[in-house]
Amino acid sequence: MPDVAASSSTLPDPQPSDASGRRGACVLALCQAFYTSSVSIDLTLTGLVGYTLADDKALATLPFSLITVAAAVTTIFASFLMARIGRRAGFAMGAGVGAVGGAISVYAIFHHSFWAFCVGTATVGVFQAFAQYYRLAAADAVGIEAKGRAISTVLTGGVVAAVAGPALAAWSRDWLAPVAFAGSYALVTAFGLLSIVLLALFYRDHVPTHVSATAEAAPARPLGRIVRQPVFLAALANNALGYAVMMFVMTATPIAAVACGHTIGDGAQIIQWHLVGMFAPSFFSARLIGRFGVLRVIGAGTVLSALCGVIALHSTDLPHFYAALACLGVGWNFMFVGGSTLLAQSYRPSERAKTQATSEFTTFACSALGSLFAGQLLAHFGWAVINVAILPLLGVAALATLAFAWSRSRVVAAAAS
Repeated sequence: MPDVAASSSTLPDPQPSDASGRRGACVLALCQAFYTSSVSIDLTLTGLVGYTLADDKALATLPFSLITVAAAVTTIFASFLMARIGRRAGFAMGAGVGAVGGAISVYAIFHHSFWAFCVGTATVGVFQAFAQYYRLAAADAVGIEAKGRAISTVLTGGVVAAVAGPALAAWSRDWLAPVAFAGSYALVTAFGLLSIVLLALFYRDHVPTHVSATAEAAPARPLGRIVRQPVFLAALANNALGYAVMMFVMTATPIAAVACGHTIGDGAQIIQWHLVGMFAPSFFSARLIGRFGVLRVIGAGTVLSALCGVIALHSTDLPHFYAALACLGVGWNFMFVGGSTLLAQSYRPSERAKTQATSEFTTFACSALGSLFAGQLLAHFGWAVINVAILPLLGVAALATLAFAWSRSRVVAAAAS
């Protein structure tokens, strides 16, 4: 069974990270902070600005929805483009499009143009599509044993944005007074430009020296064969379903909190601390993977995500909302870091673009579906059903992880015999 998990014939040799790979991960962590701050500003303000600009108020959430749609559409293109022109040029291009998107949004607000605002937010989605590859670029630059740490390093950049993003949105909203909110989108432009400067000065496309000659020379396998590997299926299940569950519950939470008698401010604070829970574990999740193994960390993430549903079902008071969304944030982090670590072990160098494109597109699509159906399910069936509905999805992710663990144990046993 040569395609099961990380066989040495198809994957990089398990050697430690070199200094260049570590430096690249730190640069990408800063770029991650700028990107996440940009998205956080959009998350905080776009619905309100859309409502202000739209003549038909039913279209108020369209600009924010276009961020996810544009990201999903661009994801596959971004992967293949960077395979041709390099990660550094691709990341700079994505950040440049994000900067242009912020400028278009400023123009739209000044001229009260709803459709121009939609174009601006959609271009931020293009920025998001390229930025989703930061963590994978860091993982590809190091050996197997260091991949989890590289991914975690990049995701720590999101901690800054989780705490500062909403505050930055409020702080900058009157920069271009008397036109409210235009200053916040000017800050999105600034973040995109800062990312370009960082990438130009400090980031280089890294050619790993730890890839074995056998792996480097190995021909690319058909995509169908790659995606049937248990390691890829486990990676995809934890990335895509973990993201879908997180978006599903997070999208419904502010509405549910208000419906349960809490204030809009309470709902915003719940989400803010949920975002901290999503990214703060990146400071130590790689160490947990190194000590306990990636599968145990993924299992802990699945349990914590399920615990979110259990806590939310127990009570609708404010402490239970906080506890449930904190568990969801940490659970997502463990599943996402663990799933990304497995993904980086599932392909040969020649297969990187198509494998990553398939995984990222599927993850975005599941995330968009989770966000789309959350409001409908909440409106028709209520908060309790939202929290029950996540359990089957988490069960599928757990089964995929167990199937990979079983297949890997068979390979190890066969090699030992």
